[in-house]
Amino acid sequence: MSISATVKAIQDIMRKDVGVDGDAQRIGQLVWMLFLKIYDDREQEWELLDEDYVSPLPENLRWRNWAADTEGITGDDLKDFIDTKLFPGLQNLSPRGGDKRAFVIKGVFEDAYNYMKSGQLIRQVINKIEEGIDFNKAQERHLFGDIYEQILKDLQSAGNAGEYYTPRAVTQFMVERVNPRLGEQVLDPACGTGGFLTSAIEHIRKNDVKTVEDEKVLRASIHGVEKKPLPHLLATTNMILHGIEVPTNIRHDNTLSRPLISYGPKDRVDVIVTNPPFGGIEEDGIETSFPATFRTRETADLFLVLITHLLKDGGRAAVVLPDGTLFGEGIKTRIKEHLLEACDLHTVVRLPNGVFNPYTGIRTNLLFFTKGRPTRRTWFYDHPYPAGVKSYSKTKPMRVEEFGPEREWWGTEADGFATRQPSKFAWCVDIAEIKAKNYNLDFRNPHQGEAISHDPDLLLKHYSDIQAALAATRDQIKAALAAALETSA
Repeated sequence: MSISATVKAIQDIMRKDVGVDGDAQRIGQLVWMLFLKIYDDREQEWELLDEDYVSPLPENLRWRNWAADTEGITGDDLKDFIDTKLFPGLQNLSPRGGDKRAFVIKGVFEDAYNYMKSGQLIRQVINKIEEGIDFNKAQERHLFGDIYEQILKDLQSAGNAGEYYTPRAVTQFMVERVNPRLGEQVLDPACGTGGFLTSAIEHIRKNDVKTVEDEKVLRASIHGVEKKPLPHLLATTNMILHGIEVPTNIRHDNTLSRPLISYGPKDRVDVIVTNPPFGGIEEDGIETSFPATFRTRETADLFLVLITHLLKDGGRAAVVLPDGTLFGEGIKTRIKEHLLEACDLHTVVRLPNGVFNPYTGIRTNLLFFTKGRPTRRTWFYDHPYPAGVKSYSKTKPMRVEEFGPEREWWGTEADGFATRQPSKFAWCVDIAEIKAKNYNLDFRNPHQGEAISHDPDLLLKHYSDIQAALAATRDQIKAALAAALETSA
């Protein structure tokens, strides 16, 4: 059975339970169970590698001892165990000898709940998890991304806007281009379920990790922050699955709530890779953490200011941002001016429509910049659809092989990308021209005229994307008006 089919079967069982109300609760229920299953699978591996390994969990709370036996406790006995022993035990877990693993597990379960009322149905769900997935098989660990995608699609249908699964092709390409190396501090300040961080881990392991000491350095260099409880739990699980045994550097917090002025040299990092939430409005008061010049409640704008601030001199960033940031005016203009003065925005990869389907139809861009020197010129690359593809979909997502032409064209930052040449898809804009356009970065490909399509499917898709973008803008305006009315009241 495929991962998506397993998840669907589990959620079908949960729909029979009177205690679970809606997709959001079903997802929350599934995630804490997956965490315990995955943690137990990883512990089996740690026990083989280290004969002195001691679990931070009491024996009766380990998955293998209450869940793994498909003929084990069920009904009222299972429901009572979960409510009176498992959850209280995990939420009040005391570390043995300062074991940080216990703090991680306790933090995960602080915001977790058992919504299900039927012990029989709980047993059915547990058995599906136990039978369907073995996370000690290396080939199945990568399939966990499929679980994330399925969960996020369900979150979207549950009305939880703002949750986006960044395609693995995009995360892998962005991480490759900023090229984090062993010993460098890597941060995703809006890490979601941890996709960029796991790509960074895999990249550094592949290129630099040769010894046990190297692995320790890597584990200490990965940092993430996530505001929402459910994605944070998923990110923590993802880190454990990718060999970060004690992911204490994955914090449950809102990075934007800390005053910008309070970040000192020790908070600076070498590499930032992120897809910050866009189209959202921050809660009242968050904007006061930023200088008056940059105060806005639009999430993506605040994150761009924060990212610029958190990079060390010489630090590199790769950031996903919507078209609205590129051509926006007012505060957006001041933020872009600051970015171009503090950093070298050397490359903007313009993605085609549909990369983030089905979550949003808003067109997006990948911005690559290095802090410590001002921008003199910016290269743009118009990423085309592959031959025969008119848009991306669930069955035809973007593939990492599509970025091959960009890789060949890229060159090296050390020589100022001297080998880059204009092409059908690439062009360069001088800083003087950017300033003349009042820092509007919405530069169109000069090598291609406006193509007019008469394909009805493509026209309908384009219309749908426009409607989605209009709906997102309308929601932002409504939120801003509501906040203004609350303030005046």
